[in-house]
Amino acid sequence: MSMRPLPPVIASDVQLFLAFDYGEKRTGVASGNRLTRSATPLGTIAAQGDAKWPQIAQYLKDWSPQAVVIGVPRHPDGADHENTLAAQKFGRQIAGRFAVTVFETDERYTTTEAHSLGAKDADAVAACIILEQFLRSLP
Repeated sequence: MSMRPLPPVIASDVQLFLAFDYGEKRTGVASGNRLTRSATPLGTIAAQGDAKWPQIAQYLKDWSPQAVVIGVPRHPDGADHENTLAAQKFGRQIAGRFAVTVFETDERYTTTEAHSLGAKDADAVAACIILEQFLRSLP
């Protein structure tokens, strides 16, 4: 009996998302849904290297998102830089470790925006902004 591959997941088919604003020292987390196209900041993982994975696993277990959104930083002109590659690697690691679909979205200026809003947890609010921008882009 051969198994047919599953069709690819399309973002507009997903209802519940978890978003990560990846940073080497801190990673902001937010949840949101397609129905309301809104997101809520959940907190920040203040861990480096492999120490962050148990906390990420717990967020994924607690929220059971259908997909994850990763904010990918770029230069103002859209060009990649070293943090671009680090965020993309982080997204691939989440997809591989947790068998969840990962979408990438531009995160330029989200932390700056979070600070301008007076956020006490700028990383989590940046993740929220990232997710809301992504949700608004869906058909």
